[in-house]
This record gives sequence, C-alpha cells and structure tokens, in this order.
Amino acid sequence: MSEKDMQQEAINGADLNPEMDINTDENQSGSTHLNEPVAEENEMEKLKAEMELEKDKYVRKVAEFENFKRRNAKERIELIQTAGRDVITDLLDVLDDCDRAQKQLESSDDVASIKEGVSLVFNKLRNKLQSRGVKAMEAINQEFNADLHEAVTEIPAPTEELKGKNVDEVMKGYFLNDKIIRHAKVVVGK
Repeated sequence: MSEKDMQQEAINGADLNPEMDINTDENQSGSTHLNEPVAEENEMEKLKAEMELEKDKYVRKVAEFENFKRRNAKERIELIQTAGRDVITDLLDVLDDCDRAQKQLESSDDVASIKEGVSLVFNKLRNKLQSRGVKAMEAINQEFNADLHEAVTEIPAPTEELKGKNVDEVMKGYFLNDKIIRHAKVVVGK
C-alpha cells in the first residue's frame, strides 16, 4: 500500500470511528480544551457589559455633580442679591423718619423740637444697626493698632502719656459681629 492510500484509509477510518477525535490536542485528554475560547469570549462579554454599566454610572454621577454645582451657584447668587434685604427694610423706617424730620425742619422754627427730632432719628438708626451686629469702635486715647486703626496724620502729643496713642478720631471705625468692616481713621500723638 502506498503512503497516499494509507492516509486516505486513516481519514476514512476516522469517519467510521466516532471515538477518535482528530481535533484534540495530543497533550490533553478529551476535547474539553476546545471549549476554552468560547468561555473566554463569554468572560470578555461579561467584563465589557460591566465596564459599560460602570461607565454609565460614572457619566450620570458627573452630570449630577454638574447640576449640583449649577444649582449651588444659582442659590449663592440669589442669596447675595437678597442678603441685605432685611437691613435695607429696617433702614427704610429710618429714611421715613428722616423725610418727616426734613418736613418738620422746613415748617418749624423751634430749635429745641428740631434737635429732639433729629436726635430721635439718629438713635433709631444706631439701634437698628446695633440690632444687626454693628458696633462702633472705641479709638480715642487707645494705643495705636495698625490692625484696627488707620493713621491719617501724626501730631505732637499734648501730654507724655498720649505718645503712641490716638489723640483724635477723624472717622469712626466699626465692627460687624466682631469683624472689622471699617478701620478707624485716627490722629496719632508722637
């Protein structure tokens, strides 16, 4: 028998012998290793699906965070625009009193009543501001402090004990809830 005939017989014999699997690896028994690429493909598909799910979650979280930032910025702008509303509403009462005082000034010659009316308006203004946390700074005869005071000028101290202290106050300083909102402008003795 020729070599070609033997190969043909082996092929025909393989078709007749169902137990013989010509696709098997000679180092592994059976045909289970042929299914491994299919399992790897299923694993890859599963990982891709998980990755898509996680990517979708991430994109949603980023969008949610962007919406939060936009809402927060909008609320902050609204708060800033309306922050002084209560104070201004309180000051409108004082403005009304000023208008009434002005009318009284124009029609009355009684100096004592005019002084009393103006004094009442000023006291009302001071009380409104104090109720909102505004407090005047005491600067005269205090040691000069660059954190609290702004020196406008220096003059010779009238007495030895006023050297380095505030001799006069050109403009009052104010605190708002214990934070400086305006430094006192002072004249310092040297």
